[in-house]
Amino acid sequence: MLRILGSNRRACDALSRRDMIQAGGASLLGLSLADLLEAGETNEPQLARGFGHAKNVILLFLYGGVSQLDTLDPKPAAPEDIRGPFSPISTSLSGVQISEHLPKLAKIMDRVSVVRSMSHPYPIHGVAFTATGVKQTDIPMELNREDRRHWPFIGSVLDYLHEVDHPDEPQPAIPTTMHLPWVQSSRSGPHKRAGMFGGFLGPRYNPVVAEFVGEATNPTTYRPKDPYGGIKPDCRFEIQGTALTNGLTIDRVSTRYSLLNQLDASRRTLDKSKIVSSLDRFRQLAMSVIASPRLRNALDVSKEPAALRERYGHHLFGQSALLARRLVESGTRVVSVFWDEFAQSCGTWDTHEKQTPRLRDELCPGFDQAFTALFEDLDDRGMLDETLVLCLTEHGRTPKAERRGNSLDGRGHWSRAYSCMFAGAGIGEGNVIGKTDSEAGYVVDNPVSPNDVLHTIYHLLGVNSHRTIPDRLGRPLPMVADGEIISDLLA
Repeated sequence: MLRILGSNRRACDALSRRDMIQAGGASLLGLSLADLLEAGETNEPQLARGFGHAKNVILLFLYGGVSQLDTLDPKPAAPEDIRGPFSPISTSLSGVQISEHLPKLAKIMDRVSVVRSMSHPYPIHGVAFTATGVKQTDIPMELNREDRRHWPFIGSVLDYLHEVDHPDEPQPAIPTTMHLPWVQSSRSGPHKRAGMFGGFLGPRYNPVVAEFVGEATNPTTYRPKDPYGGIKPDCRFEIQGTALTNGLTIDRVSTRYSLLNQLDASRRTLDKSKIVSSLDRFRQLAMSVIASPRLRNALDVSKEPAALRERYGHHLFGQSALLARRLVESGTRVVSVFWDEFAQSCGTWDTHEKQTPRLRDELCPGFDQAFTALFEDLDDRGMLDETLVLCLTEHGRTPKAERRGNSLDGRGHWSRAYSCMFAGAGIGEGNVIGKTDSEAGYVVDNPVSPNDVLHTIYHLLGVNSHRTIPDRLGRPLPMVADGEIISDLLA
């Protein structure tokens, strides 16, 4: 499944001045040579509050573009064709209202922070733009994860930096970056949408994927047999490409692996190529996944009490959120839980049509249940103080309804104003950051970009967000193309 591509050049703290000069003296992304040299030699952590407060990250990504008006930024005084059919409800945070279909979330709003002023110029499904630090995007990039302009997912960057900073450490017993519940966009249309992949660092830095194996139970969901509407309790998750063939045991695999390492020892002294280094990393990772009892145990959500599984919800997003907690508890550093398209496009939170029943009956209830269960579970276990929980989406929805055929029950893509939510390690509680106009169409105070969010994630994880990483040609590029830390989010 995994392919071995890309550069293995060391990161900025290992780049010499000669390396920088060879990268090109004129400019890179608008940076002068002097700027690059300064960036390459200045790796001291920023001293702003919250630096390194988070040990782990659970990223809940609601693909499709969540309607800000119908969830976290309702506008009850707006005209009927803008405010939509749902009523706002009060929350535990004085003066703040959210959708009536998020009642569990309403009870813990004083424990989380919401950014209502997310904004950028790309109203497309730019998951990669949201999660990788690239400066700009377009539709060809969105629809092709192999586009060479893509930058790496934040978890891929963290894996790369760890290898650079700790070159002699063996592969861990459990992958440090994982993605649920299947390879992104692999259960929908023909496009291989971009997003949470290795980008210019190469596919060997793709997150390890835990694939859902199970059966949908809800025939009335918007998409028939869509597991996000409901799944049978005997569901499981498996790591791609690690199932053992008949008659092959872990002991036999380990023996073969040991012999292969001995045969490779002399070869490695003769061939230090990047391809060999990449193959070594891939083989070590595959072996650690196959032979790790800790990972096999973490993937088994059936070990959780029935009442807790019910609390998360017997739907794919709920059980994936539960698995994310188990993985973090077992040693994974970054887990992304993706509410993905299923069967065809315009599903999930991409509510161009049938928006009212979808939000009312499936999307809001499923998210409300899973998010609050995850938050409370982490809190009960004493894990919330070291786990950063993010709920992101790639854009919002148009203030006015979009006509599809004879229906006006839907909203189009809109990126000028939308909302995201943050909680846990290093995040202040009860903050509502930014403000939109009376129709939730434009930001009127404190605009925040996806790259601002990425700077903040790196900062909370104790990583200098101004470090550079090498692209496919070995040129040093910033981990995040622009933006800054969202200081108002920090505790």
